[in-house]
Amino acid sequence: MADEHAEENRPNYDPENVELPDKQAPLRSTSPQSPFTMGQVGQGIAVTLVGLVLTFGIALALV
Repeated sequence: MADEHAEENRPNYDPENVELPDKQAPLRSTSPQSPFTMGQVGQGIAVTLVGLVLTFGIALALV
């Protein structure tokens, strides 16, 4: 299977001659725009709290 995004498959950009692609771009997911669940929010909060405890808790314990 050939890589559709390889450099040789991409046309050079010409600002004077802007053409729309002849086919649909592949679907992609960009996190800030993607829907997410409350479980994923909970995971993010948990990871943040563990990071804060490791960063500041260890520093304060060593003082």
